[in-house]
Amino acid sequence: MAISTGEPAGQADVVDLVSAAAAGDPEAFGQLTEPYRRRLLVHCYRMLGSLDDADDAVQETLLKAWRSLAGFQSRSSVLAWLYRIATNVCLDMMRYRARRILPVAVAGPADPHLPADPDDRDVPWLQPFPDALLEVADPDPLADPADVVIRGEHIELAFIAAIQYLPPRQRAVLILREVLGWPAAETADLLGTSAASVNSALRRARVALDRQLPQPGPTTPSQQAELVSKYVKAWNAKDVAALVALLRDDAHMAMPPTPSWYLGRDNIGIYIEHLFATPWGADLRLMPAAANRQPALAVYAPADDGYRPFAIKVFTVHDGCIAAITGFVSPPLFSRFGLPPRLEQQRAPTADVHHGLFRNGGG
Repeated sequence: MAISTGEPAGQADVVDLVSAAAAGDPEAFGQLTEPYRRRLLVHCYRMLGSLDDADDAVQETLLKAWRSLAGFQSRSSVLAWLYRIATNVCLDMMRYRARRILPVAVAGPADPHLPADPDDRDVPWLQPFPDALLEVADPDPLADPADVVIRGEHIELAFIAAIQYLPPRQRAVLILREVLGWPAAETADLLGTSAASVNSALRRARVALDRQLPQPGPTTPSQQAELVSKYVKAWNAKDVAALVALLRDDAHMAMPPTPSWYLGRDNIGIYIEHLFATPWGADLRLMPAAANRQPALAVYAPADDGYRPFAIKVFTVHDGCIAAITGFVSPPLFSRFGLPPRLEQQRAPTADVHHGLFRNGGG
């Protein structure tokens, strides 16, 4: 598959923009690169597993691009040139940063009768990615539509989590070859290796992913939406039995930054039952969201001035049932998801129990 150029204008215009930008025109540089910022963000997120790290990587990519404009080859597309820079930026970052993980990689399943473990903010936790940044990836009338749409199977949490276990260069090969459709020769040129080495790395990456990625049965978007609707209805009714009925027998639930996670629908049900027994947990509010091409809910916690952001929980659906719930307890993420910073409804002051027995109510 050839690399889609996806230039923002005709080739002559691109050459003019490159010349102007190389002469120090920041507006020309913006016109040249801004159409691809979102695709670069998605690429760096896949590589790094973190929206925050991806932001840093994109900024570094654009800075390096600005400094290296003189070396831009017009025979290459601007997008391909930026992907090359971004990939190397991510590889450099991975030399100094640990891979992003989920709680299942830290410890065995927790006992739902016991308090959740304290938050561990030293662990580099995986982060979700807002669907709002995936709906139209930097629209360009000249771009190949297949290059504009972010494919679901290459952004889902399970895929992002699994590829973090690949060695950095193997991860880069998989993303460049399988996701972006780069030829082996161009991938080898970027990585300073041979096409044979690239193909070998791709084979090893595929084998590793086959061992880690689940093989879900078909579930349509309408079935997913119906499941989440039932979940919200049961949550609002505090109907633990109805919530548990939506889960697979082997479902798991995690809530980073606590390492505690729960395995099996019965254990998840016990956790939720304890949660609803607390005034704070019983008063959590849910709002629709979407992350990693998966259904999600934003969780708002009671506060003195209404309800404040608490967690974004992402649902993995297999065979018509909920297979996993990952509640990312990270209020700063709400703004990236375009979610309101507060829900109205004044209420009496609520005891600060979220640091107590079941403080991680993102379940």
